[in-house]
Amino acid sequence: MNTKKIELESDLRGNLASPEYINIRGAAEHNLKRIDVEIQRNKLVVITGPSGSGKSSLAFDTIYAEAQRRFVESLSTYARQFLEQAAKPQVDSIEGLSPAIAIEQRTTGRNPRSTVGTITEIYDFMRVLFARAGTPWCDKFDRPITRQSPQDIVDAMSKLPRDSRIQILAPVAEVSRRSVKKTLDQLRAKGFVRARINGELVHLDEEESLPKGDSFVVEVVVDRLIASAETSNRSTDSVELALRTGDGKLTLLIEEPNSELREERFSEDFSCADCGLRFPELQPQLFSFNSPVGACPECHGLGTVMEVNPETVVPDPALSIKKGAVLPWSTRPKLDSMYKRTLKRLCAHYEVSEETPWKKLPDKFKQVVLFGSGDEKGDFKYRGRRRSRSAVFEGVIPNIKRRYHEAESEKSREFAAQFMERRVCPECKGLRLCRIARIVRVFGKTI
Repeated sequence: MNTKKIELESDLRGNLASPEYINIRGAAEHNLKRIDVEIQRNKLVVITGPSGSGKSSLAFDTIYAEAQRRFVESLSTYARQFLEQAAKPQVDSIEGLSPAIAIEQRTTGRNPRSTVGTITEIYDFMRVLFARAGTPWCDKFDRPITRQSPQDIVDAMSKLPRDSRIQILAPVAEVSRRSVKKTLDQLRAKGFVRARINGELVHLDEEESLPKGDSFVVEVVVDRLIASAETSNRSTDSVELALRTGDGKLTLLIEEPNSELREERFSEDFSCADCGLRFPELQPQLFSFNSPVGACPECHGLGTVMEVNPETVVPDPALSIKKGAVLPWSTRPKLDSMYKRTLKRLCAHYEVSEETPWKKLPDKFKQVVLFGSGDEKGDFKYRGRRRSRSAVFEGVIPNIKRRYHEAESEKSREFAAQFMERRVCPECKGLRLCRIARIVRVFGKTI
């Protein structure tokens, strides 16, 4: 009897080893009665049966649950803390199983924050992947951003040809002409004698040699070296001092024998040495548009924003301002008087007639009416009986947007909303994420 059992198990193992099938043995989850099933791989397989026969128990609670459990267990301890740990289903064995995706039929509300990725929870795995394997990328210079330790920088210097002249610079500040003297005094007090200001090398004792301009980019010269085997220790100390002075950044001015002067920039954190783009420590929350950390600051993770449509503000260009061309400011009786007086003062300030049809008004004036006067002030702001002769004009469209976002009553919001429409967010182009999350890459692809 024992011999027959061993032969039977041997035959089973032979079948289970086949890559063509998923073999389930002893499935007893929920109402399954320890069943054995072979499911052909790479085929569309449908599980049918009457209600209560165990279709979902086999598909979701056994096959999918075991596939998910194995996948999560294959991840690192760090990654597993962000994912739901599934219990092992009641089954003797499952062979030939690959990582699985389960798509359940369910009723979902019209939540603008839900996507196929979030509902199926695939996006949770994607966020962990990008947090652990993502490469920070500079979108301005289209190149990866990597950390460089002081030793990495020293190693790069050691590879330069012998007798190359090297100057180690640390970026200090970007200051105005008024405060540049104070900055230079502080550098002199620390023992520095040279700096590069707006690209020109100067001696700190010669303030009269400062380049012209209202603002100055100051980089202090930490050390000047000639590449050789004997300068290794000195270069290490200088590099570390430069990184401390330059908040983790430094620049090397390199003049190789018979070559022109060139510069190389380095950073010991995730930041671009050229444009200054700085990356935080990559965490899964950074790639979530439902988190304040990762959401686009413009649309707050929705991918769309409410914008005012100018065609709904002035639906009939044949009308004049006096006849009600600006629709939002001519349809509310209680505010009609205030807004009409504001527009009247605006016309007087820009010397245009209230009787002129909108389509014949100067383009500049129409821009002021719709989007505001900018920095230009005038006697056109009206609030009750009080006037402000040094006011700027807000503009009809900014006024509607402000009332939509700041209105305390739902009625005011509904009034403003009738002149607005939902559009793709101009900041994230509908991708929902902040800039940093949008430019991290895995194998050259963004999330």
